Amino acid sequence: MKSLNEDLKTGQFSQIYLLFGEENYLKRQYKERFTKALLSEGDTMNYAYYEGKGIDVREVIDLAETMPFFAERRLLVFENTGFFKSSAGADLADYLKGLPKTTYFLFVENEVDKRSKMYKAVKAKGRAVELPLQDEKTLKRWVAGQVGKENKKITESDVMYFLNKVGTDMENITKELEKIFCYALERGVVTREDIDAVCVTQITNHIFDMVNAVAEKKQKKALDLYYELLALKEPPMRILFLLTRQYRGLYQVKQLMKKGYGRKEIAEKAGLHPFAVGKYQEQARLFRIKELREILEDSADIEQRVKTGLLTDVLAVEIFLVKYSQGSV
Repeated sequence: MKSLNEDLKTGQFSQIYLLFGEENYLKRQYKERFTKALLSEGDTMNYAYYEGKGIDVREVIDLAETMPFFAERRLLVFENTGFFKSSAGADLADYLKGLPKTTYFLFVENEVDKRSKMYKAVKAKGRAVELPLQDEKTLKRWVAGQVGKENKKITESDVMYFLNKVGTDMENITKELEKIFCYALERGVVTREDIDAVCVTQITNHIFDMVNAVAEKKQKKALDLYYELLALKEPPMRILFLLTRQYRGLYQVKQLMKKGYGRKEIAEKAGLHPFAVGKYQEQARLFRIKELREILEDSADIEQRVKTGLLTDVLAVEIFLVKYSQGSV
């Protein structure tokens, strides 16, 4: 990101940019900022946008060869094309080597194969920048910065409380912050009470709390959280799916902890957000590996019994929660 910010600051742009990774918010932000920086305001004549697979490369090359209309640059933006995951972009990769100096390409992709011809072509002539999910330290600093821009203050503990409540998706964080700023419009400090008043707790956090309640044998709390989700119209089988996914994650983390892996390695190997690993490690300590394996086997059995009509979906999840929150497995 440092190189992107430097280019935006100096106005010294590469001809080709590739933005890729899991953090959609950052990809969208940089796409919009570069589009604005590379074109004059309101210039639609020298802008083209392509999305999805099946793009006609010949058409792209013809447009790229066209001189910009009363402007310094022509910009072509591509999103989720698959050019970096298959041989579909091979012809375009060859073309990029001799790209006219007035034409600029901006690619935005979810996944790329760094061995692909297109990736190597972009690296040779432009910038390929990965925008991954942000870690706990970065998210905390970013949230505090957003609050500061509104001339407000928030404690570090309340920043953590906010992130634990709304999750780690930066798009969602932005929306929830906007709600807080409107709610606390006349005040200079954002409090935990403000967060509780207007922010929506992510379902994944409900599930996390439910698993905690089960582990601590707090049956009433586990069932209350379940009934809350039902009241919010969450389908019982989706709740079971999310519970199972949580237990599967705990099982993976428990095994990786046993092998001595650190937080960063656990995040990579278990496919978890770096911010969440600490919570998973803490929760995993409440279970034995054997217990987690039995829970996973039982959840698969319950799902099968629902599908075959032996149990109703609402009752099936209730039985599952009651069984594992009433005593040792």
